[in-house]
Amino acid sequence: MVKFESRCGNLQCESPKSKDPMLSNSVEWSQVYSNSFASSLKLFLHSSSCIMGVLKSWNDSGVGAGACSGWAGIKCVNGQVIAIQLPWKGLGGRISEKIGQLQALRRISLHDNVLVGPVPTSLGFLPNLRGFYLFNNRLSGSIPPSIGNCLLLQTLDLSNNQLTGVIPPSLANSTRLYRLNLSYNGISGPIPVTLSNSPSLTLLASQHNNLSGSVPDTWGVSKSVDRSYQLQSLALDHNFLSGNIPASLSKLTMLEELNLSQNQIKGDIPEGLGSLSRLKSIDLSNNAINGSVPESLFKLSSLVTINLENNYLDGQIPESIEQLRNLSILDLSNNKFQGQIPGVIGNITSITFLDLSENNLTGEIPIFLINLHNLSSFDVSFNNLSGAVPSVLARKFNSSSFTGAPKHHHRKLSTKDIILIAAGALLVVLLILCCVLLCCLIRRKASSKSRTAKAGGLASTTRGAKPVPAAGTEVVESGAETGGKLVHFDGPFVFTADDLLCATAEIMGKSTYGTCYKATLDDSNQVAVKRLREKITKAQKEFELEVSELGKIRHPNILALRAYYLGPKGEKLLVYDYMPNGSLASFLHARGPETIIPWPTRMTIAIGITQGLCYLHNEENIVHGNLTSSNILLDEHNNPKIADVGLSRLMTSTASTNESIVKEEWTNEVFDVELMRDASNIGDELLNTLKLALHCVDPSPAARPEAQQVVQKLEEIVKPEPGDVSTAPASGNDGAAPPPAS
Repeated sequence: MVKFESRCGNLQCESPKSKDPMLSNSVEWSQVYSNSFASSLKLFLHSSSCIMGVLKSWNDSGVGAGACSGWAGIKCVNGQVIAIQLPWKGLGGRISEKIGQLQALRRISLHDNVLVGPVPTSLGFLPNLRGFYLFNNRLSGSIPPSIGNCLLLQTLDLSNNQLTGVIPPSLANSTRLYRLNLSYNGISGPIPVTLSNSPSLTLLASQHNNLSGSVPDTWGVSKSVDRSYQLQSLALDHNFLSGNIPASLSKLTMLEELNLSQNQIKGDIPEGLGSLSRLKSIDLSNNAINGSVPESLFKLSSLVTINLENNYLDGQIPESIEQLRNLSILDLSNNKFQGQIPGVIGNITSITFLDLSENNLTGEIPIFLINLHNLSSFDVSFNNLSGAVPSVLARKFNSSSFTGAPKHHHRKLSTKDIILIAAGALLVVLLILCCVLLCCLIRRKASSKSRTAKAGGLASTTRGAKPVPAAGTEVVESGAETGGKLVHFDGPFVFTADDLLCATAEIMGKSTYGTCYKATLDDSNQVAVKRLREKITKAQKEFELEVSELGKIRHPNILALRAYYLGPKGEKLLVYDYMPNGSLASFLHARGPETIIPWPTRMTIAIGITQGLCYLHNEENIVHGNLTSSNILLDEHNNPKIADVGLSRLMTSTASTNESIVKEEWTNEVFDVELMRDASNIGDELLNTLKLALHCVDPSPAARPEAQQVVQKLEEIVKPEPGDVSTAPASGNDGAAPPPAS
């Protein structure tokens, strides 16, 4: 039977033999075969209540061709079901193989639900199927090869599920298939050669999977010479593809978007890509591509985005780049480009993002770049540039955009200059000697006092004891064997620099600022250690001033900074409390479908987060700038802790904040349909919380509430009964979670 466990009951499709219409909390749906090529559809709705209200229109009125007239989500013609359209209905459970009995079915749209289990193999028995939309569910298993039997299939979208296995080559049998989206799954194996030969495809999206092997070199190759290939978008990024970029891609004359980033592709960029006159976006970043960029690529006037970041490309940036009149984004960073920055780039007034950092570019920064009035991001750091920075650019962009560049030319020193420099150097040496002598005298006096104190019994601490510093104080320890510097603020336990560097480390994640590890010390205590990226952190003196202020921040809902370490080679480590329950993102999205998060728990977390933000805004005058569910950590009691507070202050430039627009079909990532399960009990609180959330993201910043107002509003919504603390936010003295059991 076709069965979808919905939030408002069960939707079932049984054979016409079922004669019991009184099934509790269920809907029976049957297709009856007829003699005159006509079908009748009977539906019995016996759900006691339906939160969504969608299935109330389903009744047993009407017979024959009008049997399902007016049923929400169902479309019938001549008594046969031709479309099932039930997105966003909270449907759960599995899709039964009985769906293959609906022979007239043309469209199945069940996206944005919580369906589980495999994709039915019986779909191959639907000869009239045109569109199959199951994206944004929790489907598992492999893609059934039988789908290739649907010769009229035009769109197949299984993206954002938990599918595994390989891509069936038989999908190419559907000669009218023009949109194939398998992205954001766990699909592995190679890309079938048959798909590269499909002339009807306009979109092939398989990004964010585990695909391996090389990209097929058979694009645009067909036995029929009269076929023109329609592929407009090819997205294979974030996989494990290797080999070279296939030259046959140049035969895809309609191609507008090519994304092969975040793979293991090597070799040269084919010259033929420069013949793709419709190409608007090319992204080959984060691979191992070498050689020079074909000059023909810089002549494609249709290009809007070029991203070749983090490869091994060399050669010069050609003057022909001036022909890219529509270019908006140009990222050539972290390569081996040489020569000068072409001044003609200043004629491409449409550019908004220009990153040429971490190359071997020489010469001066062209003055013509000041003509780029739309430029919002600019970086030429870590090159071999010389001369002065154009004043317009220096005022508009942070100094980190020019770090390591330019190297200013100096005039030849005269004899007088040399004498003055030598005299100044001698004076500096004398001052240093005086300081050394003064330090020796102070140390000798302190040593004498120490011996006197010991003799008088003033010092009675046990040898090797480690005092725990009070909150807000600093205890500095020089690394005995490391040569580094470890500074403690406070915390439930203290460790040495050697203890920290010898701890067992496990990577927990990476971000713009650096890499985070779970470190297990010799005494089995665990801490979280964030290793900051060395190239973007401030110099040591300025860094220590800023991190000392961050170490004083204490609030029950802010992750406490317990210590920091400065290594002899420029390493910078931040030590935090370890949160055993991970991030809020994993708490919400990495759980099984059977795990329910109670509404009071959700509200406790929400209130805790807003209280932490309120403290940052009002008491510390700090704006987080990059607050996401991944930066909210949970202790063993699910109390929220805001992480990465103030890290932008430690950087030479504030890391860019991720901005995204949530598409309508992705709204299930923002609103959890599971909340509808208990809407009868929490309906008012849910509605008021949703209204408050919409208020917080008002398009006008002036209309958004302050953090303190959000806290007050949430507390009003919860309205706990006297003596009830189940929804009260967690409290504590300093934001430290109790240490895990050893």
